[in-house]
Amino acid sequence: MTACGEALTNVRAPLARAAGFLVMSNGSLHAAGEGSPMDFAFLVIDWLGKPVWMWLGFLTVVVALLVFDLGVLHRENREIEVRESLVLSSMYIALGLAFGGFVWWQLGSESGLNYLTGFVVEKTLALDNVFVIALIFSFFAVPRKYQHRVLFWGILGVIVLRAIMIGLGATLVSQFSWVLYVFAAFLIITGIKMLWIGEKEPDIGNNPIVGFLRRRFNVTDQHHGEAFFVRKANPVTGQLTWFMTPLFMALVMVEIADVIFAVDSVPAIFAITTDPFIVYTSNIFAILGLRALYFALAAMIHRFRYLKPALAIVLIFIGSKIFVADLLGLEKFPATLSLSITFAIIGSGVVWSLIKTRPTAPFAGKMKNVQIDGE
Repeated sequence: MTACGEALTNVRAPLARAAGFLVMSNGSLHAAGEGSPMDFAFLVIDWLGKPVWMWLGFLTVVVALLVFDLGVLHRENREIEVRESLVLSSMYIALGLAFGGFVWWQLGSESGLNYLTGFVVEKTLALDNVFVIALIFSFFAVPRKYQHRVLFWGILGVIVLRAIMIGLGATLVSQFSWVLYVFAAFLIITGIKMLWIGEKEPDIGNNPIVGFLRRRFNVTDQHHGEAFFVRKANPVTGQLTWFMTPLFMALVMVEIADVIFAVDSVPAIFAITTDPFIVYTSNIFAILGLRALYFALAAMIHRFRYLKPALAIVLIFIGSKIFVADLLGLEKFPATLSLSITFAIIGSGVVWSLIKTRPTAPFAGKMKNVQIDGE
């Protein structure tokens, strides 16, 4: 038996027997009581550094979660209450951590720690995106009961866009090792900019993408239920024409916001690990939970006033550790130390924010005047 066959047998033998299959010495499977073998050798072929079965297993879990979300939990458009939002978010976080446990079990402690660090960093960075999404929903007056629809279809675009960006990043890092130092320098500069310069509130009304869509396509200012497009008479020609609704415009802007957000988050995770599997899975699991958490966070994001400075320090740290490891002659910065420092910085930012923005403490948060229900 080849090494590949031995590995395949070791990985799937217990599961195959439990499912009623017989594992043959040549690595193929026989259905119990049948004589025709089923060759699953392709499952152990490496793709982007990991066996195909791991990628297929991850994608199966993600698809199942999305089907369960849309087909069971949210079959009808309705408002999502804060309590439901917190419960769903807790479920997604638990699943993300459980997958991290699987990574630890299959790939070892270092991969498990890198996954957890990436998951925490991505989840925390994504919180900053909640403010932008709330502004988008407010600008386009998206009714609260349709906001989940936009976020759901938005996540499908995120899954594809992140795959493309991470695939390109992994290719660049594998071909040109110096690209990792470019990512690190970019993170340090971004962190310093966030600390000292700050960020301007997005002006969605003057956004060039919004202007382009309104100039080049038919766009209606009226909502038409859950529809992204509506067919109605063109006011100029009188002919029936397809129009984009504000719901679709909001979807486009949410996707654009994620692309901009990924410019920071993708280099950050590559500075933690260059393993495409760890990078992609930690990204997607973190983002999946963000959709559920949005409805609870949007109303209280102003309380995390010190989270952005904490994120800036995390970016500076993640970028700096690449150079520190080289200066100290280390092959890699210790994963345990990296996770501990990241937790400490983010935890301090969250705790200090909650202390300083207690209901009794005066605070004029920038979310104060943002309406999240669009009604």
